[in-house]
Amino acid sequence: MEVRFQNSPHETRQMTTEQLRSNFLVQELMVDDKVNLVYSHYDRVIIGGAKPVQEALVLVADDELKANYFLERREIGIINVGGNGKVTADGTDYALSKLECLYAGKGVKEIIFTSDDPAAPAAFFLLSAPAHQTYPTTKYTKEQAAPVNLGEQLTSNKRTIYKYIHADGIKSCQLVMGLTVLNEGSVWNSVPPHTHTRRMEVYFYFDVPDTQRIFHFMGEPQETRHLVMQNHEAVISAPWSMHYGCGTSNYGFIWAMAGENQVFTDMDPVPVNEIK
Repeated sequence: MEVRFQNSPHETRQMTTEQLRSNFLVQELMVDDKVNLVYSHYDRVIIGGAKPVQEALVLVADDELKANYFLERREIGIINVGGNGKVTADGTDYALSKLECLYAGKGVKEIIFTSDDPAAPAAFFLLSAPAHQTYPTTKYTKEQAAPVNLGEQLTSNKRTIYKYIHADGIKSCQLVMGLTVLNEGSVWNSVPPHTHTRRMEVYFYFDVPDTQRIFHFMGEPQETRHLVMQNHEAVISAPWSMHYGCGTSNYGFIWAMAGENQVFTDMDPVPVNEIK
């Protein structure tokens, strides 16, 4: 498991493209028959990807956790962005189709990932955070996530939002998790941009065609930086950093957060005309 420490706004202003990418961009999450994990010291989240093809994959506690099992002191949110698959939590199977979500709470000793068809493998995105209370393992379909249609074609951000783990959905200690799917012809996400110092955030981009790219914007509102991203890559957004993006085609992205406030609407908008 890779470990990444925090970066302040001051040092981030001085970073080159490669330094920005090595600190904030998470690549190679979805590798055949592997579980890949990155431990971020922003709210001590673990960002992960599991892509079972020929093998069942077990989520294990790496040495960095100093735990007997992965969820001994943690909770986890799991969203499938690939083919049909299954997550087994302490012997109970949960079938997850594309865009379905599973939450597993503190105390679940075993998590196993499998795919129904190796020719169309599942691809599970994971976000885990420390937990101090136990909540039940819960699955949501995308229909249960109360999809909301927002945006306009005029501003190229017509989209559907699915909210899974939040104050009015699946219960958790501190995780907030869901996803957004942009309509064909729409390319902008998270406009107006915003920050929220009460929690950090991770964006995981999916359904990005191989020949297309995402331009993800980050940094302080008057000190913007950007990362060029491709399919199945994630970006770590510090609490002080705004986060929004634009693609060269439509796409989807998972938004996953941890911190002290689980209210979905808790954000500090940044007017577009004030960004530099």
